[in-house]
Amino acid sequence: MTETQNNGQPSRLIAIGDIHGCLKELIGLLHRIDPKPDDQLVFLGDYIDRGPESSGVVEYLLDLKRDFPRTIYLMGNHERMFLDFLDDIDRLTFMINGGTMTLKSYQEEEKVRIPQHHIDFIRNLPLLHETEDHIFVHAGLKVDVELAQQQEQDMLWIREDFLNRDIDFGKVVVHGHSPVDKPTLTPHRIAIDTGAVYGRYLTGCDVEKRTFWHYPDPE
Repeated sequence: MTETQNNGQPSRLIAIGDIHGCLKELIGLLHRIDPKPDDQLVFLGDYIDRGPESSGVVEYLLDLKRDFPRTIYLMGNHERMFLDFLDDIDRLTFMINGGTMTLKSYQEEEKVRIPQHHIDFIRNLPLLHETEDHIFVHAGLKVDVELAQQQEQDMLWIREDFLNRDIDFGKVVVHGHSPVDKPTLTPHRIAIDTGAVYGRYLTGCDVEKRTFWHYPDPE
């Protein structure tokens, strides 16, 4: 499942990196970005796991969509692990990759209660969003594979095969997934997972101007 932008161009096209349950950082970053109704926000996935407030992040994102209906939310590998856990496909991988923190955030009176609208939100996340000049995806793309033929496994999990070769896919690829000390800019890609959940900071990027916002401030 992919998303392609067909309607009028937004005033600003802004990507947001991996949040991982860091609600405070998300709120702080959006305060600095100060989005307007004609901006478009594209979130690159990994909203949950590891951080303390996964449930709060999901609810906040759902509320944000009501105020900014052009917002796009992509799936990350942690959302896929969450769905595999819920569907009893692979429960262990989710649990050992920060899933225990997600379940804790949904705990009420010693029981885990995950609202159905949160599950529906995650289950319906697209893998990719494409605009005239940019491809937004969680992890990256497989080299030498046409965009329409890209596989979910690569779009959610790829690392070295994509990161070590600065390939021209015809559009700039904007991604997260692989934490970096500071945003990475090359002629063909923009990487903005700056490790908020590891004590660093959350990053937003105006992808056309190639300018950044951070919260908290980088040291």
